[in-house]
Parts: sequence; structure tokens; C-alpha cells
Amino acid sequence: MSRTPSPQPTGLETEAPDAVVIGAGPNGLVAANVLADAGWSVEVLEANGEPGGAVRSDRGVHEDYVSDVFSAFYPLALASPVISRLNLHEEGLRWSHAPSVLAHPLTDGRCAVLARDRAATAAGLEHFAPGDGLAWDNLCDIWDGIGEDVLRALFTPFPPVRAAVRLFARLRTAGGLRLARTLLLPVRRLGEEEFLGDGGRLLLAGNALHADLAPEAAGSGGFGWLMSMLGQTVGYPVPVGGAGALTAALVRRLERRGGVVRCGERVTEVVVRGGRAVAVRTASGETVPAGRAVLADVAVPALYGDLVAPEHLPPRLLDDLRRFQWDWATFKIDWALSGPVPWTAEQAATAGTVHLADGMDELTRFAAQLAMHHVPDRPFLLLGQMTTADPSRSPSGTESAWAYTHVPHRVRGDAGDGGITGTWDPREQEAMADRVEAQVERFAPGFRDRVRARRVLAPPTLESLDANLRDGAINGGTTAVHQQLLFRPVPGTGRPETPVEGLYLASSGAHPGGGVHGAPGANAARAALHSTRPVRRALSRAQSALASRGRR
Repeated sequence: MSRTPSPQPTGLETEAPDAVVIGAGPNGLVAANVLADAGWSVEVLEANGEPGGAVRSDRGVHEDYVSDVFSAFYPLALASPVISRLNLHEEGLRWSHAPSVLAHPLTDGRCAVLARDRAATAAGLEHFAPGDGLAWDNLCDIWDGIGEDVLRALFTPFPPVRAAVRLFARLRTAGGLRLARTLLLPVRRLGEEEFLGDGGRLLLAGNALHADLAPEAAGSGGFGWLMSMLGQTVGYPVPVGGAGALTAALVRRLERRGGVVRCGERVTEVVVRGGRAVAVRTASGETVPAGRAVLADVAVPALYGDLVAPEHLPPRLLDDLRRFQWDWATFKIDWALSGPVPWTAEQAATAGTVHLADGMDELTRFAAQLAMHHVPDRPFLLLGQMTTADPSRSPSGTESAWAYTHVPHRVRGDAGDGGITGTWDPREQEAMADRVEAQVERFAPGFRDRVRARRVLAPPTLESLDANLRDGAINGGTTAVHQQLLFRPVPGTGRPETPVEGLYLASSGAHPGGGVHGAPGANAARAALHSTRPVRRALSRAQSALASRGRR
């Protein structure tokens, strides 16, 4: 699937690849595939011993269970025109769905369920309050009118001029300013305006909290609506056999087109000559020339001032980076269960994704504790039932499951009684894991009795497995409006080009941000392909000098 480091060449004839891609996460692999499709030679350098970034699976919890180490469900991948154009089914990728997309059970036994069948979702919400089924239909009607243009605007480079023109035209016919106001609402307010009962409100709010958006945050309503509508239309699919199957398909496709993936090669420097990126250096001391471009699928703070020396960057950019905001840190547990999760609300058993918080106020309480830098006492959980979504993940009658929650980057207090300080030593990891399991038990009494094995992934553990995940921050920076669009990653940017000629930001730190959809990588690749600035003779001389040193 990928090549491990091979002996360094001894000859002087090594030819520089057209592009060097730093990082074999999904965005780096998408970028490499787009460049290879255009006829460029591409070399991808990955620090870890295997490709995939945050799209990997293993049998590390139990030998009979496949566990997704990081991400697991991929609605954005299935909806993404970027991923679709790669035709990964030709590389053996297959998708699987749980019977229901997601569920939000309550401790009183009620359960809101999002199904791919719009009528089924509406019928379920009608049980929470008369008229809420029609309210859901109305939100779906809005998606029917503008959803395609929303996705087109989301997955194209900023500014998405053509997509925006089409979207604004549709907005005028769909209610214009009133609709724009609706999508900018906090998700708590949106739910209160649209629904009388708890069900619809919780579906929107739980989906909004897939990002680091509190229920009272501006724009969280629009994000919750977007994720809900994606679940309604494309579902929350999983790759058959594990998340690693998606990575394997991307690597196979790239290698069939002549691209090279080298694992165990940590890049430590982007070499800049005359204001242009001409090569990268690795931890082993190798210099890899780049004939046309360097694309970086790395976290923004790691690129600017670390891989690229500060003297090559504008002072304003470095100053703005001091204000760069990460999304919430993450704490995750993987389980091998001897049987299905024993939900009190039976409908939750059919869902691939389950949201666990006993009502809107508990969601707000959770977000407020995070804002105060306190470890939540009743953490909001996103729980995945992977065997329910893909029966190949574990033996029949069992369940491969996981749950994650968020914690502060800097812990100032513990809202619970575990004395968690944020050192995340073994005692604190076990205390937090027990707290997570206690939250599951509230909705599924007897859950702990079915745990055959568990793996705890605390914030520093997640970062050690993927350096782009600072304390497990999964979106490459906050999803809040002040760090989106032309403010992502810093004000005045919004595009993959960087202050260094020939260097492109290809990670989720760039527009449109987190999620496995490949847009940042594809945008960076297209920017490199469309660059019309001539390569100076000095660049050729610099590359020749680098090659003459035998890529040492």
C-alpha cells in the first residue's frame, strides 16, 4: 500500500518530482491524486509508519475487532464532488450504512432518530410534538432548493464566485434575508423557532456539536442543519472493513498513476530560495527537491514558523498566528463489546451514530464548562456503533464501538469529582474513561458488563499518533465564524496560496476546514496547477545543486 524508506540513492542522476506533498492524510493524498491526474510526478512524505493521518483503522483493541483509530463516519466524503471524481470504487472502496443514520436517546426512553427516509424522520419527530414532522419537512424543502449550491460553494476554492452567484440567486427565491438569518442563528434558537418538541431541536444541536460550536454560538444552527441534511440525503456511511480502506484506495489510485508514498519520513524544513519553496528536508537529513511545488498537509502553526523559517514570512502573518484558535481537545475510547449496547431507548440500537446528552440544557452546560476550561462532569458523547454500520467489523452478535468527547486544551478545573488536572497521566486517563462509561450507562444500563476490552486515547495520545491533531483537535482549527472563509486560517487568507511562492497549504487549516472531503487538498493542487508565474532560472540552479548532492 505504501513504501517504507529505501536506501538513499548514491548516484547523482536523481530527478526531482514535480511536487512534494508533506503528509499522507486524506487531504495530502487527494492533492497528490489531483496532481498525478494532471501528469505531474508526485512524492508524498509521511512522518508516521503508515499513511492515512486521521483516517486509519486497526485491531489494537482486540484481535477480532476492527477499530477506527480516529474518524469513522464520512457523510462529507460521500457528498464531496472532490472525492466522487476520484472514482475510488474502482480501487475497491465500498460503503456501508447502519439502518438509521443517528439517534439521540433521552434517559426517559424517548429517542429522536435521523433516517435516510425523510418521511420516517418526520414521523418520529411528530411523536415529540404535533407539527414537528411538518417543521422537519420545511427544513428539508430548504435543502432541496439550495443544498446542491451550498455544497458546491463549500467544496470550491475561496472565493467560490460562480457557486456564490448561484446560491445568492437561489436564496432570493427561497426567502433571501430571512433564510440567511435562519442559517446564522445559534442552534438553540433555531430549534426553538422551528420545533415545539425536543426531538428536532436535539437532532440539530447534536449535529452542530460535531464541530466546536456551542448551542448558543452564531452559525451553529446552519452547521447543525447542514450535517442533518447530509445525514438525511447521503447518510453517515463507513468504509467496509474499516476507515483504513478509504486510505488504501487513495494510495492505490495514486501509485497506479506513478505517485510515490514514503512513510517514516518526517519533514523538518521547507527549503526556501529566493522567496520560493524549492525542496524539503527530512529528519533523516535527506533533501528532496520539488520541481514545481510543495504542498503541505500539516497544521497551520506547524507550517508557519516551524517548517518555514520566520524570516521567510510577513511579520503580520506571524502576529496573526498568535491569535490562531484550535478547536476543542478530544478524549476518545474504543471498545470491544461482547454484545450490542443495551439501550433503554430501543431505537438507538439501529443507529450508527448516537448522541448522548439528556436534553438541550445538558448540551449547553457541557459547552459552558468547556468555555470555563473545566473538564465536563457529564460529557456530551458521540458514540459509534461500527458493527451496526458494517457487520465486518466484529464477530456476529458483538459490537465494535467507540465514543469521544471534548475537553479543554488547558484545564483549570474539574467539574466532576475525579480531580482531573489535564496532565493526562494514567490515573487521569482511567478516571476520565470511567466518567465516559458512566455517561453511557445512564442511557444503556449494563453497558459496562459487555466491555471485553477498551483502549483509551487521551489528548496527548491522539497528538502522538497524528501530529496535526493538537491535543486531539480534529478540525484543524475552530469552526467558529471568526476563523472561517477569508479568516481561515488567519484574516485575509482563505486560499491555499502562502506567502512563499510554490508553497501551498493543503490541510484542514485551509478553507473549507475540517472533515474528510478532500477539498483543502484539491484546492491546493488546483492552485499549484493553475499558477502561471514562471520558474526562475535561479530555481533550476538551486534544484541542480540539490540533486548533485545525491539527495543526502
